[in-house]
Amino acid sequence: MERDQAATPTDAENEGDRSREPAFNLPAGLTGILLLLIGVHALRTYLLSAAADQELILNFAFLPVRYTLPLSEQGLVWLWTPVTYSFLHGSWDHLIFNIFWMVAFGAPVVRRIGMARLAVFWCLSAAAAVALHTAFHWGEIVVVVGASGVVSGFMGAAARFVFSPSGRISRQFAHLNRRLSLTETLANRSVLVFTGIWFLTNFLVGLGMFSVGGAGTVAWEAHIGGFLFGFLLFGLFDPRD
Repeated sequence: MERDQAATPTDAENEGDRSREPAFNLPAGLTGILLLLIGVHALRTYLLSAAADQELILNFAFLPVRYTLPLSEQGLVWLWTPVTYSFLHGSWDHLIFNIFWMVAFGAPVVRRIGMARLAVFWCLSAAAAVALHTAFHWGEIVVVVGASGVVSGFMGAAARFVFSPSGRISRQFAHLNRRLSLTETLANRSVLVFTGIWFLTNFLVGLGMFSVGGAGTVAWEAHIGGFLFGFLLFGLFDPRD
């Protein structure tokens, strides 16, 4: 992070505020979402029978193959699974990994847009994530679960405002920054480094690196779909100029 040679009194006060930021201070709405995700996975892990859990996955996880079959023969499962899959996870490790990144990038987004807009953002970013995944896996019988697409949407959205022109990031105050235009965003060195590393990591995951069990265990295309949604369309949800 860059530092000015001489700080004004206002700058010094801001730096003091940042130094006193609590290490863990989440918006209440985001805390509620995290507790819901944990509760759902605990229910599946410790209370449901294997048969009941399989039935839950069948009715609430996302499967690309659904959209190659006549929708009239499926009930309405095809309608809600592009969203409900994001509340299910394959393991505790999978859930904890998503929680970690949701805390880091979801908090500033939630503080900025509020819970009502967040609900819409969550649903649409989840759907955008599996839409791109389906484009690469049309007709496949593969189960997709996890909030990674939404987390990627948070990352894409955060890239539009958390980086100040100087590159500084404040956990508590980043949501107050002006949203950068797409042109400004693509000209910001910090954003370019962040997005470059993010895309490179996901492409390497697609090649079978950095993932346990190979690329087949990670819906990396969904990550990209979610990120692009948040990055390109965040302005539609952002109440700040």
